[in-house]
Amino acid sequence: MTTVLVTGATGRVGRHVVAGLRAAGATVRALVRTPDLAGLPPDVELIQGDIYDPAAVRRAAADVDAAFLLWPSFSAEGAEPIVAELPKRVVYLSSLNASSGGVWGDVEELLRRAGKDWTFVRPGGFAVNAQGWAEEFRTGDVVRLPYPQAGRSLIHERDIAAVAVLTLLNDRHIGQTYDLTGPEVLTQAEQVQTIARAVGKQMRVEDLSPAEARQAMLDLGADPALAESSVTYWASLVDNPEPVTTTVPELTGRPALTFAQWADEHADEFRILPAAELAS
Repeated sequence: MTTVLVTGATGRVGRHVVAGLRAAGATVRALVRTPDLAGLPPDVELIQGDIYDPAAVRRAAADVDAAFLLWPSFSAEGAEPIVAELPKRVVYLSSLNASSGGVWGDVEELLRRAGKDWTFVRPGGFAVNAQGWAEEFRTGDVVRLPYPQAGRSLIHERDIAAVAVLTLLNDRHIGQTYDLTGPEVLTQAEQVQTIARAVGKQMRVEDLSPAEARQAMLDLGADPALAESSVTYWASLVDNPEPVTTTVPELTGRPALTFAQWADEHADEFRILPAAELAS
């Protein structure tokens, strides 16, 4: 029986990692800040603590066989003592852009230097980040975003989790780096229209200036360098869209989930709440 520690277990990807591990018969332990609010199945062992606290990570990692690492910060500062407390086997949720440096590349290097049996799962853009447009869908008919013609191969969070589960439970994935994307490239404007069709609502797209986009990231807590590099990256995708990889079907044996499937599953999050729910 394999015991796996899942960090970020209450997040969009983490919940699917937990579900996949349980379905495979693994014992799951989760590091969570507030166990009473975690909403995880009762057979998941909850360890109270913060991912930034080495002592909490040490408690959570005691006697586990592997760990799924989600480092939630925009910086790798403070990650080294956390990596030291993880078990030998670690699957790290990295990024398709990790080879260009930044926090993901920095954490990958920490895992290498620590001598971990690592696997790097490197997804491109998360489909779930489109939820940032939900308020504009619910309150109006315009979505403002930078570089509407930027082409992205967004990946469904369930596909990320499926690959993570496979790699956690089979040692043949040690030392492997997996670049993950969705099965097609859609511009950001096409993504908005895909969600609009799923919701059943007409929506327009308006340009957000680079300066406004940078400020929006700063407001979310990104450091200036990350905000600047993100806007530069979106600009580059207009003429050089993100790639499409076949890693998900190769590893899972099924087609990668489309953005349209994601939009259908999440459509209610973009709709106006019913009057009864608003009044409650």
